[in-house]
Amino acid sequence: MHPRTNRTLTVAALLMGIFLAAMEMTVVSTAMPTAVGDLGGINLYAWIFTAYLLTATVTMPIYGKLADIYGRKPIMFIGIALFLSGSFLCGHADSMIMLIFFRSIQGLGAGAVQPIALTIVGDMFDVHQRAKIQGVLSAVWGVAGLAGPVLGGAIVQLLSWRWVFYINIPLGLGCAATLFFAYHETVCKRKHKLDAMGAILLSMTIVFTLLGTRVRGEGIVFFSAAAATLAAFIWLERRVADPIIPLDLFRQRVIAVASAGGALMGAAMMSATTFIPLYTQIILAKTPYEAGSAIAPLVIGWPISSTLAGRLLPRLGYRILIRSGQAITLLAATGLSFLLNPDANLWVVRLTMFVYGLGLGLANPPLMIAVQSNVPWDRRGVATAVTMSSRTIGGTLAVGMLGNLLAATLAARDIPIDIADKVLGAERTTIPPPMVESILGALRDGMGTIFHVVAVIALAGFLVSLLFPRIRIAPRNAEETKP
Repeated sequence: MHPRTNRTLTVAALLMGIFLAAMEMTVVSTAMPTAVGDLGGINLYAWIFTAYLLTATVTMPIYGKLADIYGRKPIMFIGIALFLSGSFLCGHADSMIMLIFFRSIQGLGAGAVQPIALTIVGDMFDVHQRAKIQGVLSAVWGVAGLAGPVLGGAIVQLLSWRWVFYINIPLGLGCAATLFFAYHETVCKRKHKLDAMGAILLSMTIVFTLLGTRVRGEGIVFFSAAAATLAAFIWLERRVADPIIPLDLFRQRVIAVASAGGALMGAAMMSATTFIPLYTQIILAKTPYEAGSAIAPLVIGWPISSTLAGRLLPRLGYRILIRSGQAITLLAATGLSFLLNPDANLWVVRLTMFVYGLGLGLANPPLMIAVQSNVPWDRRGVATAVTMSSRTIGGTLAVGMLGNLLAATLAARDIPIDIADKVLGAERTTIPPPMVESILGALRDGMGTIFHVVAVIALAGFLVSLLFPRIRIAPRNAEETKP
């Protein structure tokens, strides 16, 4: 007899996985300015984040497809193992290049953990139950995100930035052990042939696009290569029997709009959480702890509005919540673009980030629930992963592009990167004060432009939300689910 899934313990395991992902994002954002001061390489700062996001982005659709073929459980275990291996190695990195490489291994695992966790939730619950569970998941995400900056700042000041990676290990092991005993699934065996070439072409498209945003001068070459591999990918996916991403998914307006809106949402979120800690430490001259506290309110507002969205979704439907969330995000992003200056009050920044989180949290659950509710079980894994990968693509490209913009600002003023690195570390006192002021001025101007670009991204997200179709909420227990 096939053992029954213990829903309570399974959800607990998935909550640990979500907690792990949320903690990782905010802890690392807080610790990286200190890591750069230790290892050097401010010109590579954005790659600490983009390497992680890139490998997660590339693998999400692949993991989603594999989960639809082989089941959710084994793919989740593979993701956890890779993530924990990467975390351990990151803690041992001796150079910025090593840290970036090990972060890419972390990303290989993260590409499975969060989308497969949400897919399992989609399998076990109908749309009404899922809306409530999403509220719980978002609340845990918020607690983890809030603890991340505080804990990260304390770890950096009391121990070392390396320990922000080691804290992932016990959480990941707990998640895997609980899931092993509690979650059981029945996978329908079917003939399949993995679309390896499709996965390769998709990966090349994303990598070339990212390089195009990062490399000045040769950018047009990489963008051209990305266009070529994308065309080849589309041509192939239309012809193979079992494509890595079924292109007919995007004929559904809900998935097309959710993917575009998710990409812009990811760009707005990751840009803020990446560059606000840097601005706080360098321009506002605050401690790592204070830099973490600057973005912490985002993950307080997020679970509040997500929980509210889960309760209101059956009554209000998808569109009003998605549009309202994107409008609030636009308001907060615009506020940041004007409020961030050398005299900015840190509490004003925190309040604005709280509003930022309210907007993102209100729009996020309805987008994901709408996608999962409009596909059958055997496509839910890839549909969930595609939607999530669009968000990481948006975040990856935005952070890469904006990091390149910051590096270009320094280069335009003939500021050597190795000198700019010292501004972040203890060697700052060895730099002549006029040079320090010049570097700070360049960084201030560069990041000022960055936050104006983020406001434009938020505006685009709101405009896309206006295209979201009207979708009827299915009656209770009417969806296809699978234990």
